[in-house]
Amino acid sequence: MGQRQVDWDIGPLPAMQADPTFLQLALYNLLSNALKFTCQKQRALITIRASDDGPEWVLSIGDNGAGFNMDYVHKLFGVFQRLHRMEDFKGTGIGLANVRRIIERHGGRVWASGVPGEGATFYFSIPKERHM
Repeated sequence: MGQRQVDWDIGPLPAMQADPTFLQLALYNLLSNALKFTCQKQRALITIRASDDGPEWVLSIGDNGAGFNMDYVHKLFGVFQRLHRMEDFKGTGIGLANVRRIIERHGGRVWASGVPGEGATFYFSIPKERHM
């Protein structure tokens, strides 16, 4: 983390029915992205929330980092798609594609919102009843 400060704001999280290895990989990718895209902030804030949305749980991971233009949101979860220059943020461009694949295999959905320079929030849902 270097000299910067990262504040974590983690709300209550539910127990989810999912493959723990794959769910951990999805979370790892989302948290890594939050850390990566806040690297230019002296004080980063990463927020993790869960909500009960009827038949599914919705988890969100938000940050106050680079954000993105919503005109390109459709590219976020594609393989090798990048919305920022490689020189600014390193990465392979497959992390979010992996997240989408993992969540969809669990019957869930992924989506995101962002504002350039203000941050981004990534969401995914997981059905409460596992149908795999």
